[in-house]
Amino acid sequence: MPAAPSPRANRAPARGEDSARDKVFATARDLFYREGFRAVGVDAVVAASGVAKTTLYRWFPTKDDLVLAVLDSRDEEFWTQWEATAERYVGQPREELLAQIRWISRYIGGAESRGCAFLNAAAEFPDPSHAVRDKVARNKRTLRRRLLSLCMAAGAADAALLADQLVLMIDGAFAGSEALGKNGPAKVLQRAAQAAIDTALPAK
Repeated sequence: MPAAPSPRANRAPARGEDSARDKVFATARDLFYREGFRAVGVDAVVAASGVAKTTLYRWFPTKDDLVLAVLDSRDEEFWTQWEATAERYVGQPREELLAQIRWISRYIGGAESRGCAFLNAAAEFPDPSHAVRDKVARNKRTLRRRLLSLCMAAGAADAALLADQLVLMIDGAFAGSEALGKNGPAKVLQRAAQAAIDTALPAK
């Protein structure tokens, strides 16, 4: 099993160090998402960022540290957007469900989207004991838990079933957008989710 991330990878930068660290991190985040976690090596990150390899290793002693930090960043970004959406629909769980699906659908259809970073990572790190797989599982468990909470609040007779349907639709749209393109089945995520929600929830 890979070693746990080094504490140094999470240490706040000292003055004068933050710019180099941010450049390395932003470059890795972009390359990993566009080209794959396994396909992009440390040398490629160094070359693209223009930062010395010793600087990269000062902050991220192993490539796994860098991958895990990138996944943490992706996770935080996703849930920040989720919370921003939730704040606009306080006390309106049905409307929030639809709104969450809308922004996810827009993200999937965006020009820069290359699927779900967590599903991509799961495919590239098949060892279930790898720390990356724990990050993936945490993200997906949180997605299901939040959807379940909304389904229950909205009055679904079988909230667990509806939540699982929505998880499958979301993940299927992410994966389908890569396999069949953004104009394939992924484009009907909103309509499919709307139909499932309308069927499962009491009529308004």
